[in-house]
Amino acid sequence: MKLYQSIGMNTKGSSEPRQLHELSKADVDTKEIQEKLVSKPTYPGNRKPCKYTEKLEERLKEILKSEARKDVLLGVGHKQNMTNKQIHELILSEGYDVGITTLGRGLAKLRNRQKQVFIRQQYEFGDRIEYDFGAVRLIIGGQLGTYHMAVIASTAGKFRWCKLYTNEKKAVFMDSHVKFFEYVGGIYREVVYDNMKNVVTKFIGKNEKELNEDLIKMSMYYGFKINVTNCFSGNEKGTAEKSVDVLRTELFTINFTFNTLDDAQVYADSRLKKLNEHSLIDEERQQLLPYRPPLELAAITTAKVDKTSLISVDTVKYSVPEEFVGETVIVKKYHDEIRVFSQNNEIARHRRTFGRDTLKTDIMHYLNTFSRKPGAVNNSVALKSIPKLKAIFDTFYKDKPKKFIEFLTENKERSIEEIIELLKAKTADKAEFIAISVVRSVSQIDVNARSSMSNYSLLVNPQFVKDGDM
Repeated sequence: MKLYQSIGMNTKGSSEPRQLHELSKADVDTKEIQEKLVSKPTYPGNRKPCKYTEKLEERLKEILKSEARKDVLLGVGHKQNMTNKQIHELILSEGYDVGITTLGRGLAKLRNRQKQVFIRQQYEFGDRIEYDFGAVRLIIGGQLGTYHMAVIASTAGKFRWCKLYTNEKKAVFMDSHVKFFEYVGGIYREVVYDNMKNVVTKFIGKNEKELNEDLIKMSMYYGFKINVTNCFSGNEKGTAEKSVDVLRTELFTINFTFNTLDDAQVYADSRLKKLNEHSLIDEERQQLLPYRPPLELAAITTAKVDKTSLISVDTVKYSVPEEFVGETVIVKKYHDEIRVFSQNNEIARHRRTFGRDTLKTDIMHYLNTFSRKPGAVNNSVALKSIPKLKAIFDTFYKDKPKKFIEFLTENKERSIEEIIELLKAKTADKAEFIAISVVRSVSQIDVNARSSMSNYSLLVNPQFVKDGDM
């Protein structure tokens, strides 16, 4: 009876639908009857899934209670909850017979989940940028490593920017802001972050957050508002989240091998220029807050120059000009650079490095000692730390080190790169110059740190140099 009625047939089983008879009646809505005739038949829908039993539902409730206890033990934000697939596998192992789709519907009902609605946002030029970090695997100098992209995306300007770093520490986090504002030549009114530790120092209760003091100072200096997303709500800064994946794919899917991290950044900058060709950054620059001078981000400390003209900074030895031996100097530590000052004058600058018993030297810091004892040049760590310069010395100056030192002294105001180019031009007519292709770091030179220190004793204490070394 019900089946006949649900498909519009008469109760006697005639194949002619009942509605056809109604069309001949007066005062009927023919359009409504026609719609019923061409619509799909409906069937009674109060049937429950036979495999999703009350016993199974009680077991699922027990599992969810266990997951809630796990949340208490592991704390907010852990990522070790059982997935629907894992719960399904557990249920099957206990003898239940139910499909994962049916199980998923039951779990959703028990968890009382509601579908989340996302409200589309629209921002004006200069209103907002979003910040995020993303890891990328690169081969730098022959060594595979994980590097970190600080990614900043403009929602209105449709513009993406990134800078490569070796870590995600606070100094890097702060530096990336300074570099970005310097690049765009202005300040955005709001910067959006997730709950990374460089942003949130600690959580107070369920919704309160204590922000990083240095980030607050930086926001006050530049004049931008800090906006921190809700926990586990990456969609609230979806532009940056997506930009990390886009840049990782577009920049480093094909090219991922570079001599230095600087080379990788130069390559990334060239690709970014291409990717941002159709952005609106030029228009957006006109709406930014006024630019301010770069915020000073250095950690300032002092160090005493030892008798080998080296200072110690975080277990790493850096050279300074030999005339400052015995003095106490001011050291400014940036995330990627060390600057040394005496009497408010900069006397040395090095690319920052990390690692115990590591040396960073500048051959120009020892010119006075080398001029008195030129024989000490050949095996000096200062020369060996610059492979291209060492190659030129071995090829053309090994038997006349004094002339080599004289040339360096005459050009001491130039950079090492400029000096190398001058020497290459100077020796081009004598023989073809072939630079060393594999650059070994100072820590890989065939002397350990202590013997290196002894070598420098020869440089600053002439009485220890034998006559044969003259």
